[in-house]
Amino acid sequence: MKNTIFEGVATALITPMLEDGSIDYEAFGRIIDWQIEQGVNAIVSVGTTGEGSTLDDAEHKAAMKFTVDRVAGRVPVIAGTGSNDTAYAISLTEYACEIGADAMLLVTPYYNKATQEGLYQSFKLIADKSTKPCILYNVPSRTGCNLLPATVARLADHPNIVAVKEACGSISQVAELAHAVGDKIDIYSGNDDQIVPILSLGGKGVISVLSNIMPAETVEMCNAFFRGDVAKSRKLQLDLLPLIDALFCEVNPIPVKAACAAMGFGGNYLRLPLTPMAKENEEKLLALMKEQNLI
Repeated sequence: MKNTIFEGVATALITPMLEDGSIDYEAFGRIIDWQIEQGVNAIVSVGTTGEGSTLDDAEHKAAMKFTVDRVAGRVPVIAGTGSNDTAYAISLTEYACEIGADAMLLVTPYYNKATQEGLYQSFKLIADKSTKPCILYNVPSRTGCNLLPATVARLADHPNIVAVKEACGSISQVAELAHAVGDKIDIYSGNDDQIVPILSLGGKGVISVLSNIMPAETVEMCNAFFRGDVAKSRKLQLDLLPLIDALFCEVNPIPVKAACAAMGFGGNYLRLPLTPMAKENEEKLLALMKEQNLI
């Protein structure tokens, strides 16, 4: 078994922005500190939720370095370095390794997609060039590309590929994945509505959007399961489903950006083509947040 990067919750952190679209580093620093104070086990920088796909190269690198520097070793930092361009993914990965990120998060190629052989060769090459462990990220609803369990099983033999963030949405596929990889690599839930089901299949935790606004509760959902209090873990999962659904009623990170802004972590600003939430959806989200005493 390879070394586990984290067990529990890694927050897929937003990238706070100012009205002009630039990164709001003051709010960025505050939310990083608050996440760690609330007990999260790792931070993911500039992944999907962090709008990495619309940051230019300099911004992407600056945001990763800021996160590494601000965290200062308190928890592992996982850098979002995946791309639909393998060469660019390698470039970002090499940079993240140099600045001290603890692990890489590598999304499957989007738009151009790939065959399973193409996915295997791309991930293998990136991992070859990395000096830090890599987490594969399967999210076919966003990429149009499904990383199949048999392909993950092939990649699991690579010494630098240590985990997979699974957001395929199919518990059956996750079960097949767990069977295929055994104890070679760790599995993390990539969907907040499936944390407990994936833990029950041997998952090590979640890379979470929900934990942007409810870090302590998301951590407790995992910790309760780990200490054998499955009933409490399940109750937290089910009680938070309405809020989780609201956080995904429009494409992520639109709702969680609105939620974080309501909590004082930056403004409700996104990079086009993302736009702020529809008013009726935002009202429902804020009402659910009030029920949880978040605002």
